[in-house]
Amino acid sequence: MDVRRRNNVVVTGRADGPVVVLAHGFGCDQNMWRLIVPALADHYRVVLFDYVGSGRSDLSAWSEERYAALTGYAQDVVDVLEALDLRRVAFVGHSVSAMIGLLAARAVPERIGSLVMVAPSPCYIDDDTYRGGFSAEDIDELLASLESNYLGWSAQTAPVIMGNPERPELGEELANSFCATDPDIARVFARTTFLSDCREDLKTVTVPTLVLECAHDAIAPRGVGAYVHAEIAGSTLVTLPATGHCPQLSAPQATGAAILHFLKSTQ
Repeated sequence: MDVRRRNNVVVTGRADGPVVVLAHGFGCDQNMWRLIVPALADHYRVVLFDYVGSGRSDLSAWSEERYAALTGYAQDVVDVLEALDLRRVAFVGHSVSAMIGLLAARAVPERIGSLVMVAPSPCYIDDDTYRGGFSAEDIDELLASLESNYLGWSAQTAPVIMGNPERPELGEELANSFCATDPDIARVFARTTFLSDCREDLKTVTVPTLVLECAHDAIAPRGVGAYVHAEIAGSTLVTLPATGHCPQLSAPQATGAAILHFLKSTQ
Protein backbone atom coordinates (compact mmCIF):
# COMPACT_ATOMS: atom_id res chain seq x y z
CA MET A 1 0.00 0.00 0.00
CA ASP A 2 1.18 3.52 -0.79
CA VAL A 3 2.11 5.01 2.59
CA ARG A 4 1.60 8.56 1.38
CA ARG A 5 -2.02 7.80 0.57
CA ARG A 6 -2.54 5.53 3.57
CA ASN A 7 -1.42 8.23 6.02
CA ASN A 8 -2.63 11.23 4.00
CA VAL A 9 0.89 12.66 3.89
CA VAL A 10 1.13 16.37 3.05
CA VAL A 11 4.46 18.12 2.39
CA THR A 12 4.68 21.91 2.37
CA GLY A 13 7.07 24.74 3.15
CA ARG A 14 10.60 25.32 1.90
CA ALA A 15 11.53 22.44 -0.40
CA ASP A 16 15.25 22.61 0.41
CA GLY A 17 14.87 23.32 4.12
CA PRO A 18 15.49 21.08 7.11
CA VAL A 19 12.56 18.74 7.70
CA VAL A 20 10.03 19.07 10.50
CA VAL A 21 7.40 16.35 10.98
CA LEU A 22 4.22 17.31 12.87
CA ALA A 23 2.26 14.52 14.56
CA HIS A 24 -1.21 14.88 16.08
CA GLY A 25 -2.64 13.32 19.24
CA PHE A 26 -5.65 11.19 20.12
CA GLY A 27 -8.92 12.08 18.41
CA CYS A 28 -7.26 14.66 16.16
CA ASP A 29 -5.65 14.94 12.73
CA GLN A 30 -3.06 17.07 10.97
CA ASN A 31 -5.47 20.01 10.75
CA MET A 32 -4.69 20.71 14.40
CA TRP A 33 -1.31 22.12 13.26
CA ARG A 34 -2.70 24.61 10.74
CA LEU A 35 -1.89 27.66 12.91
CA ILE A 36 1.70 26.50 13.46
CA VAL A 37 2.58 25.58 9.88
CA PRO A 38 2.92 29.19 8.59
CA ALA A 39 5.54 29.95 11.25
CA LEU A 40 7.61 26.98 10.12
CA ALA A 41 7.05 26.95 6.37
CA ASP A 42 9.38 29.84 5.49
CA HIS A 43 12.38 28.03 6.92
CA TYR A 44 11.52 24.33 6.96
CA ARG A 45 10.12 21.54 4.85
CA VAL A 46 7.03 20.60 6.84
CA VAL A 47 5.60 17.09 6.74
CA LEU A 48 2.12 16.39 8.07
CA PHE A 49 0.26 13.09 8.21
CA ASP A 50 -2.68 11.33 9.84
CA TYR A 51 -2.26 8.13 11.82
CA VAL A 52 -4.19 5.24 10.31
CA GLY A 53 -7.71 5.55 11.71
CA SER A 54 -7.56 9.34 11.96
CA GLY A 55 -8.42 12.21 9.66
CA ARG A 56 -8.24 11.36 5.97
CA SER A 57 -6.12 8.25 6.39
CA ASP A 58 -7.12 5.01 4.70
CA LEU A 59 -9.39 3.42 7.29
CA SER A 60 -9.18 0.06 5.53
CA ALA A 61 -5.56 -0.17 6.69
CA TRP A 62 -6.55 -0.02 10.37
CA SER A 63 -6.43 -3.12 12.56
CA GLU A 64 -7.05 -3.41 16.27
CA GLU A 65 -4.10 -5.77 16.65
CA ARG A 66 -1.59 -3.24 15.33
CA TYR A 67 -3.02 -0.12 16.95
CA ALA A 68 -3.67 -1.57 20.39
CA ALA A 69 -0.08 -0.58 21.26
CA LEU A 70 1.87 2.65 20.80
CA THR A 71 4.39 0.73 18.73
CA GLY A 72 1.74 0.45 15.99
CA TYR A 73 1.53 4.23 15.75
CA ALA A 74 5.32 4.49 15.94
CA GLN A 75 5.47 2.17 12.95
CA ASP A 76 3.26 4.63 11.05
CA VAL A 77 5.90 7.29 11.75
CA VAL A 78 8.70 5.00 10.62
CA ASP A 79 6.77 4.10 7.47
CA VAL A 80 6.26 7.78 6.57
CA LEU A 81 9.92 8.63 7.17
CA GLU A 82 11.05 5.70 5.06
CA ALA A 83 8.56 6.37 2.27
CA LEU A 84 9.88 9.93 1.95
CA ASP A 85 13.47 8.81 2.65
CA LEU A 86 13.84 11.40 5.41
CA ARG A 87 16.80 11.54 7.78
CA ARG A 88 17.63 13.57 10.89
CA VAL A 89 14.19 15.19 10.99
CA ALA A 90 12.82 17.20 13.87
CA PHE A 91 9.78 15.31 15.13
CA VAL A 92 7.11 17.41 16.85
CA GLY A 93 4.59 15.27 18.69
CA HIS A 94 1.51 16.52 20.50
CA SER A 95 0.25 14.70 23.59
CA VAL A 96 0.53 10.93 23.09
CA SER A 97 2.53 11.56 19.92
CA ALA A 98 5.39 12.79 22.08
CA MET A 99 5.81 9.21 23.32
CA ILE A 100 5.12 7.77 19.87
CA GLY A 101 7.95 9.92 18.51
CA LEU A 102 10.25 8.68 21.25
CA LEU A 103 9.54 5.08 20.24
CA ALA A 104 10.05 5.87 16.56
CA ALA A 105 13.36 7.61 17.27
CA ARG A 106 14.58 4.53 19.08
CA ALA A 107 13.51 2.28 16.20
CA VAL A 108 15.16 4.37 13.45
CA PRO A 109 17.69 6.67 15.14
CA GLU A 110 19.18 7.72 11.81
CA ARG A 111 15.86 9.25 10.74
CA ILE A 112 14.96 11.40 13.79
CA GLY A 113 17.52 13.95 14.94
CA SER A 114 15.52 15.86 17.56
CA LEU A 115 12.23 15.72 19.43
CA VAL A 116 9.71 18.38 20.44
CA MET A 117 7.20 17.07 22.97
CA VAL A 118 4.09 19.26 23.17
CA ALA A 119 2.07 18.64 26.36
CA PRO A 120 3.59 15.17 26.83
CA SER A 121 2.67 12.55 29.40
CA PRO A 122 4.57 9.27 29.72
CA CYS A 123 1.92 7.87 32.08
CA TYR A 124 -1.48 9.26 33.02
CA ILE A 125 -2.02 7.21 36.18
CA ASP A 126 -0.66 8.13 39.61
CA ASP A 127 1.35 5.70 41.69
CA ASP A 128 3.31 5.94 44.93
CA THR A 129 6.15 7.98 43.46
CA TYR A 130 4.62 9.59 40.37
CA ARG A 131 1.72 11.93 39.71
CA GLY A 132 0.29 11.63 36.22
CA GLY A 133 -2.87 13.53 37.08
CA PHE A 134 -5.38 10.64 37.31
CA SER A 135 -6.11 7.73 39.59
CA ALA A 136 -6.61 4.29 38.08
CA GLU A 137 -10.30 4.67 38.91
CA ASP A 138 -10.42 7.99 37.02
CA ILE A 139 -9.04 6.36 33.88
CA ASP A 140 -11.38 3.37 34.19
CA GLU A 141 -14.33 5.75 34.45
CA LEU A 142 -13.12 7.83 31.51
CA LEU A 143 -12.74 4.77 29.29
CA ALA A 144 -16.07 3.30 30.37
CA SER A 145 -17.84 6.57 29.56
CA LEU A 146 -16.10 6.81 26.20
CA GLU A 147 -17.04 3.25 25.27
CA SER A 148 -20.68 3.53 26.34
CA ASN A 149 -21.45 6.86 24.62
CA TYR A 150 -18.59 8.16 22.52
CA LEU A 151 -20.41 11.15 21.05
CA GLY A 152 -21.69 12.25 24.44
CA TRP A 153 -18.24 11.74 25.97
CA SER A 154 -16.70 13.84 23.22
CA ALA A 155 -19.11 16.73 23.72
CA GLN A 156 -18.58 16.70 27.48
CA THR A 157 -14.84 16.05 27.64
CA ALA A 158 -13.40 18.04 24.74
CA PRO A 159 -14.00 21.46 26.37
CA VAL A 160 -12.27 20.21 29.55
CA ILE A 161 -9.26 19.01 27.57
CA MET A 162 -9.11 22.21 25.56
CA GLY A 163 -9.60 24.55 28.51
CA ASN A 164 -10.18 28.23 27.69
CA PRO A 165 -13.91 28.27 28.52
CA GLU A 166 -14.06 31.92 27.47
CA ARG A 167 -13.28 30.69 23.93
CA PRO A 168 -15.92 27.96 23.47
CA GLU A 169 -15.16 27.65 19.76
CA LEU A 170 -11.90 25.87 20.66
CA GLY A 171 -13.69 23.20 22.67
CA GLU A 172 -16.26 22.83 19.89
CA GLU A 173 -13.51 22.27 17.33
CA LEU A 174 -11.92 19.54 19.43
CA ALA A 175 -15.31 17.92 20.05
CA ASN A 176 -16.00 17.93 16.31
CA SER A 177 -12.62 16.33 15.69
CA PHE A 178 -13.35 13.62 18.24
CA CYS A 179 -16.78 13.00 16.73
CA ALA A 180 -15.30 12.64 13.24
CA THR A 181 -13.33 9.60 14.45
CA ASP A 182 -14.91 6.17 14.14
CA PRO A 183 -16.01 5.20 17.68
CA ASP A 184 -14.49 1.71 17.48
CA ILE A 185 -11.14 3.14 16.38
CA ALA A 186 -11.34 5.86 19.04
CA ARG A 187 -12.00 3.25 21.71
CA VAL A 188 -8.80 1.40 20.85
CA PHE A 189 -6.71 4.58 20.52
CA ALA A 190 -8.02 5.85 23.86
CA ARG A 191 -7.10 2.65 25.68
CA THR A 192 -3.71 2.63 23.99
CA THR A 193 -3.15 6.23 25.06
CA PHE A 194 -4.48 6.40 28.60
CA LEU A 195 -3.17 3.01 29.73
CA SER A 196 0.32 3.51 28.30
CA ASP A 197 3.40 3.80 30.52
CA CYS A 198 6.54 5.07 28.80
CA ARG A 199 8.39 6.29 31.88
CA GLU A 200 11.27 3.86 31.46
CA ASP A 201 11.53 4.75 27.78
CA LEU A 202 12.35 8.37 28.61
CA LYS A 203 15.81 7.32 29.77
CA THR A 204 16.60 5.97 26.29
CA VAL A 205 16.30 9.35 24.54
CA THR A 206 19.66 10.51 23.20
CA VAL A 207 18.65 13.30 20.79
CA PRO A 208 18.11 17.00 21.63
CA THR A 209 14.64 17.28 23.13
CA LEU A 210 12.32 20.18 23.91
CA VAL A 211 9.56 19.59 26.45
CA LEU A 212 6.73 22.10 26.02
CA GLU A 213 4.25 22.16 28.88
CA CYS A 214 1.28 24.47 29.43
CA ALA A 215 0.89 26.61 32.52
CA HIS A 216 -2.53 25.02 33.11
CA ASP A 217 -3.34 21.62 31.61
CA ALA A 218 -6.02 19.23 32.90
CA ILE A 219 -4.49 16.26 31.06
CA ALA A 220 -0.76 16.78 31.60
CA PRO A 221 -0.29 18.92 34.73
CA ARG A 222 2.89 20.88 35.42
CA GLY A 223 4.57 18.15 37.44
CA VAL A 224 4.46 15.82 34.44
CA GLY A 225 6.47 18.17 32.25
CA ALA A 226 9.07 18.52 34.99
CA TYR A 227 9.25 14.72 35.29
CA VAL A 228 9.79 14.25 31.54
CA HIS A 229 12.47 16.94 31.56
CA ALA A 230 14.26 15.34 34.52
CA GLU A 231 14.24 11.89 32.93
CA ILE A 232 15.54 12.95 29.50
CA ALA A 233 19.17 13.89 29.84
CA GLY A 234 20.01 17.29 28.38
CA SER A 235 16.41 18.17 27.55
CA THR A 236 15.00 21.69 27.65
CA LEU A 237 11.77 22.50 29.49
CA VAL A 238 9.64 25.49 28.45
CA THR A 239 6.39 26.42 30.18
CA LEU A 240 4.06 28.10 27.72
CA PRO A 241 1.76 30.88 28.93
CA ALA A 242 -1.14 28.76 27.79
CA THR A 243 -4.21 27.07 29.23
CA GLY A 244 -5.43 23.66 28.11
CA HIS A 245 -3.90 20.63 26.44
CA CYS A 246 -3.75 21.96 22.86
CA PRO A 247 -1.50 25.04 22.82
CA GLN A 248 -1.04 24.79 19.05
CA LEU A 249 -4.65 26.00 18.87
CA SER A 250 -5.06 28.07 22.03
CA ALA A 251 -1.64 29.79 21.95
CA PRO A 252 -0.20 29.25 18.46
CA GLN A 253 2.16 32.23 18.47
CA ALA A 254 3.87 31.25 21.72
CA THR A 255 3.95 27.59 20.71
CA GLY A 256 5.35 28.31 17.25
CA ALA A 257 7.97 30.68 18.64
CA ALA A 258 9.18 28.12 21.18
CA ILE A 259 9.43 25.41 18.53
CA LEU A 260 11.28 27.72 16.12
CA HIS A 261 13.75 28.82 18.78
CA PHE A 262 14.56 25.21 19.63
CA LEU A 263 14.88 24.13 16.01
CA LYS A 264 17.27 26.96 15.22
CA SER A 265 19.37 26.12 18.28
CA THR A 266 19.79 22.52 17.17
CA GLN A 267 20.67 23.12 13.51
